[in-house]
Amino acid sequence: MKRLALLLLLLGSPVRAQDVVLTGTLKTINDRGTILIGVREASVPFSFRDKAGQPVGLSVDLCHGIAEDAAAALNVDLLEPDAPAWQKGLRIAYVPVAPDDRLTKLVTGAIDLECGSTTATAERARTVAFSPVFFLAGTKLLVRKDAAIASWRDLAGKSVAASAGTTNLDVMKRLAARGAPAFEVVTAPDLPAAYDMLVQNRVAAFASDDILLSGMIATRSDGQSFHVVGDYLSFEPYAIGLRRDDPDFAELVKHSFARMAEEGKLHALYNRWLTDRLPSGENLNLPISPQLAEMYRVLGEPD
Repeated sequence: MKRLALLLLLLGSPVRAQDVVLTGTLKTINDRGTILIGVREASVPFSFRDKAGQPVGLSVDLCHGIAEDAAAALNVDLLEPDAPAWQKGLRIAYVPVAPDDRLTKLVTGAIDLECGSTTATAERARTVAFSPVFFLAGTKLLVRKDAAIASWRDLAGKSVAASAGTTNLDVMKRLAARGAPAFEVVTAPDLPAAYDMLVQNRVAAFASDDILLSGMIATRSDGQSFHVVGDYLSFEPYAIGLRRDDPDFAELVKHSFARMAEEGKLHALYNRWLTDRLPSGENLNLPISPQLAEMYRVLGEPD
C-alpha cells in the first residue's frame, strides 16, 4: 500500500504527500528539506567541476532528474543550491566524494545519491543499491605515445597507477598477482593524482575506465601526449548509488529513469556529454553503442 501511494504521487494522481507515511531516504530528505547529491571532482564527462566550479556532467544531470521526481513526490518545488534562503521547497546540495569514500558516505547518510562514475558490482550491492545502468565502460591503460606499451602484457618490470577505491585497482592487483609479467601496482588517492604520476614518469601506465581516460586526454593541456591502449581488462556498468533496503526510494529512482527514457532524455543527455562539445570546448565524440542504446530502449526510450 505504501509503495502504491508513492507511485500514485509520482504519476501525478491527486494523492497528497501528507497522506502518505514517508519512510527511509524520502522521509529524511523531506525532514531535512535538502537532497544531498554526491559528486566527483574530475570524472569527466560524468561528474566534474566546470570552469565556474559548478558540478556538471551526465551523472549530475541524471541525479537532477531523480531530484525532480523526489520533489514531485513531496509536492514541493525543486530548488537549486543558489536559490534564495527564504524560498520554500526541496533544495539540492552537492557534496564532494572520492572513490574511496563515496559508498561510505552513502551508507552513513552524508549523501542521498552517489552521482559519479561508479560501477555496479555484486560485491558493492551487498552494501548499497543501484539505479538502472546508464553507461558501459571497461578498464584500459593510459600510456605515453612514445612508450613501447600496447597492453598490460608489456608492463614487465614497470609500474602502473590506479585510484584507490576503484574496481580498476582490483583488476590490476589480480593481474599483478599472476607474476607473469611481473609489474608493480601503485595506489593513487584519486584519478588526477594517478594521471600526475604518469605525467611525472613515476609510473609507466595509468589504469582506469576507458571513457575516463579519454576524458583526461581531452581536458588536460598535455593530454595529447598520451593514448589509451590494450584490450578491456574489466567490464564496468555505471549506475547511480543509493541506500539499500529502501524499496520506496528505489522505486522512485526506477520510475525516474523510466520517465527520462520515455521522454527521450537519456539519449539526449548521452549526446550532450559524450558526442557534443563539453563546457570547456573539447569533444569526446563517442557515439552511443548498440548495447547501451538497447538498454535505454528497454527502459522506455522511443525507437
